[in-house]
Amino acid sequence: MDIQRIAAFSQGSEGGNPAGVVLLQDAVSAAEMARVAAEIGYSETAFAVAQEGDARTWRVRYFSPESEVPFCGHATIALGAALGAQGGAGSYTLVLNDATISVAAEATEHGMLATLSSPPTKSRALSEAELRDVLTLFDLTGADLDPRLAPAHIHGGADHVVLPLRDRARLAAMSYDLDAGRSVMRAHGLVTVMLLYIEEGRSFIARNAFASGGVLEDPATGAAAAAFAGYLRDAGWPHGGGFTIRQGEDMGSPSLIKVALDDTPGASVSVSGAAREIT
Repeated sequence: MDIQRIAAFSQGSEGGNPAGVVLLQDAVSAAEMARVAAEIGYSETAFAVAQEGDARTWRVRYFSPESEVPFCGHATIALGAALGAQGGAGSYTLVLNDATISVAAEATEHGMLATLSSPPTKSRALSEAELRDVLTLFDLTGADLDPRLAPAHIHGGADHVVLPLRDRARLAAMSYDLDAGRSVMRAHGLVTVMLLYIEEGRSFIARNAFASGGVLEDPATGAAAAAFAGYLRDAGWPHGGGFTIRQGEDMGSPSLIKVALDDTPGASVSVSGAAREIT
């Protein structure tokens, strides 16, 4: 396999979330994809199979070192950059396990830029058990939460919990036990738990725990960003048609995620980021 290593949502020559990208002419087994993803060791690897007779349509699956996930934003941005480099700028259709989305690529003076259109979004309030378990996991209490935005179960192709925190220092101090996190996330069907600080109305800082995939923390999480956008829309937050998320700062891998959305309930949102090759 020709394995490409690309950091998505990077800032210039720094930061971003590393993803593996494998472009295939013929499908391989899920076991083989899982094996390769575990060897690569990144939080996600995207495997894309070209569809016969259509160079702009690809069947895509995503694997972490420990599991397959239905959708991964940063690996989709990395995949978009790889497709753009191989096939040229423009839009590509991606057929996922549970949805069909698109990613557009364009070349800039600083490298490739990719924009994905997410699966449909939805959100709901947390159950008492969900809230109790995720607060306990991170040694948080209700007093640590920002009253401006309630904790919620959010979805934009994959399931997440978002916990808005009132204190930036509390976000910086995020810690938890990986095995306990794996148990909590798998028990509640979550891909990540997103801890969030509201910097301004359209600027957020996030950290994403990804124990369900065997990874303590993701430096940039496009799927959670898409799900969070849908939640802001559902909550009536004044998003102004777009916002930014800074992520990875507290782990030394600064990443920038740009999100665009309208006010149509449940509609797809656009998530954009730069990408750089890892050498």
